[in-house]
Order: sequence, then structure tokens, then C-alpha cells
Amino acid sequence: MEKPVSTGEFGTIGLERRQYAETAQHRPVALSWEKGRLCRLYFMFQVLSVTDLRKTYGATVAVDGVSFEVASNEIVGLLGPNGAGKTTTINMILGVLEPTSGSIRIQGVDLAAQRSRALEYTNFAAVYAPLPGNLTVQQNLRIFGLLYGVKDLSRRIEDLLRQYNLEGFRDAKCGVLSSGEQTRVCLAKAMLNQPQLLLLDEPTASLDPAKAVDIRRLIVDFAASSTGGVLWTSHNMYEVQEVCHRVLFLSRGRILLEGDPKSLPREHGMDSLEELFIAVAREPLALERM
Repeated sequence: MEKPVSTGEFGTIGLERRQYAETAQHRPVALSWEKGRLCRLYFMFQVLSVTDLRKTYGATVAVDGVSFEVASNEIVGLLGPNGAGKTTTINMILGVLEPTSGSIRIQGVDLAAQRSRALEYTNFAAVYAPLPGNLTVQQNLRIFGLLYGVKDLSRRIEDLLRQYNLEGFRDAKCGVLSSGEQTRVCLAKAMLNQPQLLLLDEPTASLDPAKAVDIRRLIVDFAASSTGGVLWTSHNMYEVQEVCHRVLFLSRGRILLEGDPKSLPREHGMDSLEELFIAVAREPLALERM
């Protein structure tokens, strides 16, 4: 008879059940044992909940009734061709754009009702949003740390400079750094407030393969070691398949497909995630009928 063991939030369960729970560590769920089998009930905690989100500009519908969640320790890929509504969705989650309708909750806090409090849990990085180039790395981190009200800021900056291999660039102006170095600084900035929700829009675009691998590792480490979750947009399907636990395909402002990036292509008769992406971009109506 197997010896019961304690697994913290999962309670006291048998060894076989514990091993199953451990394999699910990157997809945090509540588990129960019913009639000899382990059941997945629900995500342990949602850091982001988007419900019926809609954004229109006159007669143009940019985002049309989008609903999804991101759980703690989860990396979710938000995919789709240009114009699908990805950046509009992210800008609404960041509070930059006001939704026409729908709701956004971050750490359970309604963004519309308590904007400042909800955004305390959030941070963002994108290649098209570089930090001020006339400030040094350390100056940028200090200014953004003050804006976020980071406690013990000097120590936090030193920790991030070390973690992101930026100690040798602390006094360098951001405008003279390489693309890879600037991306590392942007990620360090995004980690200043230890966010529960990290939004990444094309974080490795324009990086060479070696630098992109380093950046992906840092983000995966963040998701695995913190209580936060990540919403990631990218056109690099190899990258998405490597790092994301779940993907959402947007087309014409709607979520067309959702699932595991490793199995989703096969479910729709495709050989790869890239092939599925192309199908979404070219023939979304055909996929809706599948």
C-alpha cells in the first residue's frame, strides 16, 4: 500500500497522485481523486481574467467578445496575423485603451473600477517600446522603480542587474546598447515590481537565435519560480511551442482556436504550429467550420 504524503496545497495524497501532481506543476490546477483516477478541476488561481472584451472604432470592430484566463505559473501565447486584435487586447489589459464593453480582472481586481490597484500587479515589455535612450541602465531602473513604488529599490536593482547580466552596463546609456542588451534591460524593468501578470509583445523579435534562447530561458524561469503568469505574443511559432503551455489564436478580433501548442496542429490536420498559423491567417472561416 502506498504511503500517503503531504503535497501542500494538494493535501495528503498517495505517491502516485503526488507524482501526477508534480508533472502538472506548470499547469496549476486543483486536483481530486475520484473512483481511482485523478481529476483536474480548475486552475488554482487566475492572475488574469478577460470576459467578453470588445473594442470598436465606429463601425470597425477590433476586438469582438474575447474571453480567456491566465493562471499563475502559466505562459499563454496570444497568436494571430497582423490586425487580428492582439496589440489592442494587450493595450486594454494595460489600461491604455478603454474597452467598449467587457471586463478585465487582474489578481481579482476589476481594472475599470480600480485601475491603479490592478496595474500594481502588472508589467510589460516589447521591442517597440524601448526605454529612454538618453538615460543609463541604472537611471532607467531607478526611475521606473520609483514610479512603481518598489521597496528597497537599490537592492532590487542590484539583483536584477546581476540576474539579467547587466552589471557591466549599469552606467551605459540605453540608446547605445545592442538589441539584445536593450531587451534584457526592458525585461529587468518589467520585473522591478515582481509582477503577477507579465505582458510580453514580441519580446525576442530582432534578436539573434542565441540571444533569443537566453531571453526565453529568463521568462520561463520567471513563470516557473514566481506566482505570476505570462501573456506572450509572438510570430515565432517555434518559440511559442517551446515556452507556452497554452495558445489562443485570434482572427478578426475573435478567439478562433485554443489549446496545447504541441497537440493543437494535429487536432486540425496540420503538421506544425506554423502551418496552423498560416491557415488561421488565410482561411479562418474554414477552421471555424472544423
